[in-house]
Amino acid sequence: MFIKYAFLVLFVAVMIGVGIYSRRRITGVQDFLLGGRKMGAWMSAFAYGTTYFSAVIFIGYAGKTGWGFGLSATWVGIGNAVIGSLLAWLVLAKRTRRMTHELNASTMPEFFEKRYGSKAMKIVTAIIIFVFLVPYSASVYQGLSYLFERAFGIPFVYCMIAMAVLTAIYLLLGGYVATAINDFIQGIIMIIGIILMIIFVIANPAVGGLGEGIRKLSEIPGDGPGLVSVFSNQPLNLLALIILTSLGTWGLPQMVHKFYAIKDENAIKKATVVSTLFAALIGGGAYFVGAFGRVYLDNQVPVVNGKANFDMIVPMMLEKSLPEALMAVVIVLVLSASMSTLSSLVLVSSSAISLDLLKGTLFPKMKKELVMVIMRMLCVIFVILSLVVALTPNAILTLMSFSWGTIAGAFLAPFVYGLYWKGTTKSGAWAGFITGFGCSIGGTIIYGMNPQYAPNIGAVSMLVSLVVVPAVSLLSSKLAKKDVDEAYGKRLVEAEADI
Repeated sequence: MFIKYAFLVLFVAVMIGVGIYSRRRITGVQDFLLGGRKMGAWMSAFAYGTTYFSAVIFIGYAGKTGWGFGLSATWVGIGNAVIGSLLAWLVLAKRTRRMTHELNASTMPEFFEKRYGSKAMKIVTAIIIFVFLVPYSASVYQGLSYLFERAFGIPFVYCMIAMAVLTAIYLLLGGYVATAINDFIQGIIMIIGIILMIIFVIANPAVGGLGEGIRKLSEIPGDGPGLVSVFSNQPLNLLALIILTSLGTWGLPQMVHKFYAIKDENAIKKATVVSTLFAALIGGGAYFVGAFGRVYLDNQVPVVNGKANFDMIVPMMLEKSLPEALMAVVIVLVLSASMSTLSSLVLVSSSAISLDLLKGTLFPKMKKELVMVIMRMLCVIFVILSLVVALTPNAILTLMSFSWGTIAGAFLAPFVYGLYWKGTTKSGAWAGFITGFGCSIGGTIIYGMNPQYAPNIGAVSMLVSLVVVPAVSLLSSKLAKKDVDEAYGKRLVEAEADI
């Protein structure tokens, strides 16, 4: 226990120290939110990767997905690396950076307002972001708390409260600068931790090495052959999960935010490579480890308070396979992944209300100093709301799927088409908003917060919106040429000519 606490105290001290150091570099709203748009390649790549992967993947997703799909769950990690990272950087990064500069947009709600000439769209976007990022944040708190409760014996509730306080402290001190520096440190910890986790889980006698582990999986009664097949016995469900967790990042404001802040296009090229390799290792490694959950636990789902709890699979695996010192490293690994994600969620959500709703809509003459105060207050409010939701008994995978599906379903198509297609109309964007959002909410009402259906609902929401936006845009009145040309700007026109 001493080793665990020593690693934990050191980690907390470093995070707060970075926050104090970064505070000197915060001179205004742009510094607090975007780091002055001067973030380098490595900082941006690690910020993207550590925001992508949190306790949700290590605790909820890896365990539940590995139990259901076996080794084919690794495809989800591969999809995260190829679609969620590589293609996201190649398709979105340059264009997002250029257009947000042309429009002078600092947030996704502001982008939608200026791209489509709709203040109402900005208001709706801001509200959706603040409300529906809360369940995702709550799922991260739940994942952290399960692991800490198992490793330290500290009650679940106290773990979540401690994490909430820590997130608020270092984010309030240093904003995005502190977040980016801490993300870099946390990313290195995550790389070391996942490598150690893979080695020790596979080498543990319960698995007996890769070949023996695959054999044991294949011999599990009933499901065995599907657990070692290429695409499992549920290929459509697997595809839906890949779409949700990979393509979904294209429409999430906390992910796109990293493209706003990167300093130049040369940095984008380097960040693309670094981010993709990071995602392949972290995502692929986590799902690969989770695939052996059934072998570790003799095909018996963990039971907590009389109910099956898939979120406890990975914590129990780690407890059985790792020596004390390495367990401490893995605890810091999961903590690192989670704190970086939480800080990005809090920052994006607080800016949606303070910048886009209050100053951008209701009180345009509000002083910058007051905006900063309100933004910091909203950071605290968002953390508290997430904590309240996290205390509900919903499964981690369900909360995350609901949040990602709703937000990406609403924003993905209007954002991507808005970047590349001048023919995208205001009506088309609204249609994408409504159908994506409606599919997610409607599906959840019909099927409830059911982990069996949540990823499928999210995937369908995004795909439907991708079809609806161009269809309605072709049939509706076009935006004024002057407004479209202003949105694209001279640099984007020149870039298209080069292509």
